[in-house]
Amino acid sequence: MTLDITNHSLVPKHMRVSDAEKEKLYALYNITSKKLPKIIITDPAIAKLTVKVGDIIKIEHHSKTAGLSSYYREVADE
Repeated sequence: MTLDITNHSLVPKHMRVSDAEKEKLYALYNITSKKLPKIIITDPAIAKLTVKVGDIIKIEHHSKTAGLSSYYREVADE
């Protein structure tokens, strides 16, 4: 029996960012991919996404106090 953690209420929504969105993100914050925190490609939260090393993952977290917060991570090797 395996547990699908992506449906758990405490796991925020993870989605792959398109190449166009990636370029907008870099321009908006004046950064490169090296400046982003990393997420390991084997992370269970992105297991169902079709990602490769170097892709950007957007994580949306809902909070009662802060509302919607977005975080970005670059997919990295182990």
